[in-house]
Amino acid sequence: MTAMAGEADLDLGDRPGLEEVLWQAWKTLELPDGYRAEIVEGFIEVSPTGRRNHARIANRLRDALVLFLVDSGSAAYQDTNVLHGRKVFIPDLIVGPKDIDDIPDPDGLGVEAGGVTLVAEVVSPGHDARKRDLIRKRRAYARAGIPVYVIIDDLDGDGHVTVLTDPHPDRATYEAEIRVPYGTEVTVPEDPAKGFVIGVAITGEPRRG
Repeated sequence: MTAMAGEADLDLGDRPGLEEVLWQAWKTLELPDGYRAEIVEGFIEVSPTGRRNHARIANRLRDALVLFLVDSGSAAYQDTNVLHGRKVFIPDLIVGPKDIDDIPDPDGLGVEAGGVTLVAEVVSPGHDARKRDLIRKRRAYARAGIPVYVIIDDLDGDGHVTVLTDPHPDRATYEAEIRVPYGTEVTVPEDPAKGFVIGVAITGEPRRG
């Protein structure tokens, strides 16, 4: 069908932008158990939840952070929607205020990125999953100004941990990076997790051969 010019122009100015369309679509999604949906760089990305070793590392990280942060005003959380405008991320772990209600949540759908001090991802297998955590989410978390991004990558050689700090939202980059192989300890350099050590107690031993 071909619309007349007047019909085609009638509501053009009232059309919602792409971000709003994705946002409304994301809010109506009903996924089967074992899947999650995020809005990253202009796309709704649906991915399965992690495998056994993914869960093992993520839980070790959370348990260690809970103990490390016990006397601070911060806490570690899992399975939390992090909102940045009309974008949605579901990191494997976040650090935020001990009272999570201190982070604004105007839509009742998660927590605003501005109240999150650290995010962590345990990289999943598969080419697209790796690009999501290592490239797309790296840019997205930097744009959101999240101070620390921890990447635990079982699949990078014998395993590597990367700690990214000093985000520049306008450039979508982290200016500081520490990357070490499994078996070498790395320390988070920024508060509130400053001094927290990631080593074999969390990652497990290097996977050789």
